[in-house]
Amino acid sequence: MTQILVVDDSATDRRLAGGLLEHRDGWIVRYAIDGREALDSIAADQPDLILTDLQMPEINGLELVEAVQRDYPLIPVILMTAQGSERIAVDALERGAASYVPKRELGPELTSVIERVLTLSEERQTKRTLMQRMNTLQASFVLSNESVLLTSAVAYLQGLIRDMGLLSESERLRVGVALEEALLNAAYHGNLEVESRLREQDHALFYDLARQRSQMRPYSVRSISLDVELSGDQIRYVVRDEGPGFDPSELPDPTDPANLDRPCGRGLLLMRTFMDSVEYNDVGNVVTMIKQVPSSSPVAVAS
Repeated sequence: MTQILVVDDSATDRRLAGGLLEHRDGWIVRYAIDGREALDSIAADQPDLILTDLQMPEINGLELVEAVQRDYPLIPVILMTAQGSERIAVDALERGAASYVPKRELGPELTSVIERVLTLSEERQTKRTLMQRMNTLQASFVLSNESVLLTSAVAYLQGLIRDMGLLSESERLRVGVALEEALLNAAYHGNLEVESRLREQDHALFYDLARQRSQMRPYSVRSISLDVELSGDQIRYVVRDEGPGFDPSELPDPTDPANLDRPCGRGLLLMRTFMDSVEYNDVGNVVTMIKQVPSSSPVAVAS
């Protein structure tokens, strides 16, 4: 059974979030009214994931993220953001939170975001001794636009990063989230040409149009290329779609608090927050993301 700890000082918001989660088979939901009570609950019985509000008395969401990152780095934390908490949310993402969901999007977004983060955080150690002696791994993939396949590719690469000992668990999770966002952007916005503004206007219509186009030419025959290089120095991902591209200079600044609550900027914010470098080509259909590997990692010091 998967245990999820919901932390919010608002009883109404606790019931709303918890009600969405309690309907899922295999999920057990616990509650805390603030960060201090949450830390006591974690110490008594560690959950598999924490879903927290940001603005709370005693210990707020940012302070909770920092404490969990320090003392329980294997437990992912997802933020619930509301108007007025945008700047705290950006800080929390920079300090270790795995993802976020705007409170006004809990209904359509919450369970899917939690499922994705849980999938990325649940891989276990396999073949680690051998993998930590691998100096460099290069791979190339040609992927369809199916979200299940894209998530599987991310999970596979997450396992390689873990087995090679390149990053801490929290940083590995964050790199996985960034890659998944880049792949989903390539699928939905690149190959299927579904505009992000439509998602702001009508969440269901956005995905309905994506499903329709996945069965229509020319969208259905377009692929995503993923080039990967993992080494003791850096993790490098190059994601290329076959869509018409866009002008990267017109991208909104995702770190602007005014844009934080907009679904269309969420992926780019996570990518730029979790990776050291995110660069698009001039056409906008290729993004290169780099994460530097700390010199203290096992691979970097292995002989």
